[in-house]
Amino acid sequence: MKKVNIGGVPEHFNLAWYLTLKNGEFKDEGINLRWKDYPGGTGDMCKALRNKEIDLAVILTEGIIKDIVDGNESKIVQTFVKSPLIWGIHVAHNSPYKTIEDIKGKKAAISRYGSGSHLMAYINAQNNNWDLKKDLHFEVIKDLDGAVEGLTNGSVDYFMWEKFMTKPLVDNDIFRRIGNCPTPWPCFVIAVRKEFIESNKEELKTILRVINNTTSEFKDIPSIDNTIANRYGQKIEDVQEWLSLTEWSQNVIDKKTIANIQAQLFELKIIPQIVDYEMLVCKL
Repeated sequence: MKKVNIGGVPEHFNLAWYLTLKNGEFKDEGINLRWKDYPGGTGDMCKALRNKEIDLAVILTEGIIKDIVDGNESKIVQTFVKSPLIWGIHVAHNSPYKTIEDIKGKKAAISRYGSGSHLMAYINAQNNNWDLKKDLHFEVIKDLDGAVEGLTNGSVDYFMWEKFMTKPLVDNDIFRRIGNCPTPWPCFVIAVRKEFIESNKEELKTILRVINNTTSEFKDIPSIDNTIANRYGQKIEDVQEWLSLTEWSQNVIDKKTIANIQAQLFELKIIPQIVDYEMLVCKL
């Protein structure tokens, strides 16, 4: 049986992987798929791909594009979630900051450099016409727990994270959300080490076929809203809103989308150059 290592964030976007693994669907195809949670997010997974700790990652689109441009020997093989990710902009519950303008020039908590929380701070700054050199300051806090500690003790001022995952912290008066910042592109893709693609193309096609069968019917799973609410400590109405906004994909990301993302990342000086579509994407 072929052993394959895959990583992703421990969030509701990836529940389809857990359910498919639990049902033994990959083993039925002769694949021993081993899932590893990465609470630190995209920056952590980029490092794991580079170090060959994982073969595949379910990863934020902008993060993996930046890392491939920076030398990560991986490629995007498919879009996983085609809808935008809605980033909540959070401050401590008792913080004096009330508006986006209040956090201009203040310190942003990020899970690590190159992560979504880092890159989206630039998108938010651009959206609000901030000076990218003067108005952005960062401190690495590793994960959501680190953000809770940092905002609570005042060592950082604001934190951007997927708004539904942080909703319980808002409900419990730990965070206060002062705004939203949706990604201007499909939020999650599946990225694979180039070496793995070259030597395991058929297994990779099988993995994608199996997970795509699950995601195409995900919303029709009986009581899926209750399952998500219980597993991730969410209110049922928040889960139902999230499901209504979220669309999975079974297709390869197209050239126009890649060009748009690169153009924005280049304008923000997040990537030093724009590269060919084929450098970033592999069509199996």
